[in-house]
Amino acid sequence: MRLLKDWLVLGLLIISCGGALESKAQGPPFQTDDPVPVDFQNFEFYTFGAVSTAPTETDPVGPAFEFNWGAVPRVQLHAVLPLGAIIPRNQGSDSPPNAYGILDTELGVKIAFFLETPKRPQIGIFPMFELATGSYSKGLGVGKTWYKVPLWLQKNIGQWTLDGGGGFVLNSQDGYGNFPYGGFLVKRKFGERWEVAAEVFTHGGEGPYIPYTHEATYVDSGFYYHFKRKGYQFLFSYGHSVEGEAENYGYVGLYKTWGREKPDDKAAQDGMMSHTSNH
Repeated sequence: MRLLKDWLVLGLLIISCGGALESKAQGPPFQTDDPVPVDFQNFEFYTFGAVSTAPTETDPVGPAFEFNWGAVPRVQLHAVLPLGAIIPRNQGSDSPPNAYGILDTELGVKIAFFLETPKRPQIGIFPMFELATGSYSKGLGVGKTWYKVPLWLQKNIGQWTLDGGGGFVLNSQDGYGNFPYGGFLVKRKFGERWEVAAEVFTHGGEGPYIPYTHEATYVDSGFYYHFKRKGYQFLFSYGHSVEGEAENYGYVGLYKTWGREKPDDKAAQDGMMSHTSNH
């Protein structure tokens, strides 16, 4: 665990020292997030499935739906409505039964405090509230509202994007606990269609009464594919722990963005139309 924490610190130092270009969003399909809110009066929608596994349980999620709205400049409102299942690995007579249904609903606000400059990364917070909409008796929910309080940084260097940061989960339910988490992600763009990325992500033990009792550190990799139709992407990632608890993580989803064009987008579009008309 100490070695991986050293790598996370190194990643944050790299973010703090790189050169700057335009901000690019991160987040899904990875566990490391970013400090870049959706542009003002723009929207994002994801439909996705995910899975995480521990030695005693498999937890698939899907279908799940995420919606983000650039409500005001530098501020994004966020919501996730997931359905999912609890599947114990040990199917003996004393094991809990399988269950499927609505999980806890996630609401959040992403705020960019500092925008990226040539000498500084973009910095923001993304607090989230996990509402107790899942069945606690079936293991589909915590039974109380719990919270995530992270700080994220981002730096762009040419075709490369670097994200890093972390925070704490705050959970007062019996058998659960407060724990830290954090990650560092590297992404590179290849042409107009492909972006490939990898991350190191770590979390502390989540509590004595749940499968993810001990700390774990993952290495995940995946990609974004941009369809020819503007605003549509396919997202995928998969990884597993390399230290601590034996865990796996996977995500697959479709993404759509739309909304008011930025002035520079409109200028570029007008320039293309002018260039076409001249031919």
